[in-house]
Amino acid sequence: MATIKLTKNEQKHQKDMLKMYQRYLPTLLLKKQQLQAEIRTIEVRAIEVRQRKNALEKDFERWIAVFGEENAFKRDMVSVKNIRKSTGNIAGVVIPVYDGADFSRGDYDLYATPLWIDLAADRMEQALSLDLEVDVLEEQVRLLQRELRVTTQRVNLFEKVKIPETKANIKKIAVYLGDQQVAAVVRGKISKKNLEAKNAADNAAANEEANK
Repeated sequence: MATIKLTKNEQKHQKDMLKMYQRYLPTLLLKKQQLQAEIRTIEVRAIEVRQRKNALEKDFERWIAVFGEENAFKRDMVSVKNIRKSTGNIAGVVIPVYDGADFSRGDYDLYATPLWIDLAADRMEQALSLDLEVDVLEEQVRLLQRELRVTTQRVNLFEKVKIPETKANIKKIAVYLGDQQVAAVVRGKISKKNLEAKNAADNAAANEEANK
């Protein structure tokens, strides 16, 4: 604990700091709860997207197997040309938002490949798009978790350090100022008694001198 001045000005300063901590703590707690809730929501969303992607791939593999031409479709026939993203804001955190993607398809001989190749490419684009969406959702979680760590640290700092420390400082100063006030009263009484005693002695001396 840092050394503090045991003065009324410092007491006022400590009280002002305590009010500030107590005013901001509920806001930090609310932000912490909001971040936790948003992270859970996004994680559930990511799980759902992964499940859709896995189901699509399994269906895709079964669908190709029906034609007995599994080797006719090459995964490099479809590639990502552009990922479209915008930005959102959650509890003051700027996050990326997946808006879709543009794909390009490799050249292939329409006469030498099966008729279902184009449909297969469409499904591959869907699977890739879901993969990209998951990547963005995971990035959202990383950003929010980082902010959650910072917010949690601030909450702990206020709750476990700053507020107890400031209350202790206020109490310490109050005790000291109270002791000083009591000491001042005692000194005043002693001075008054000494003065009264001196006056009494002076009066006695004066009366004695007058009676001679």
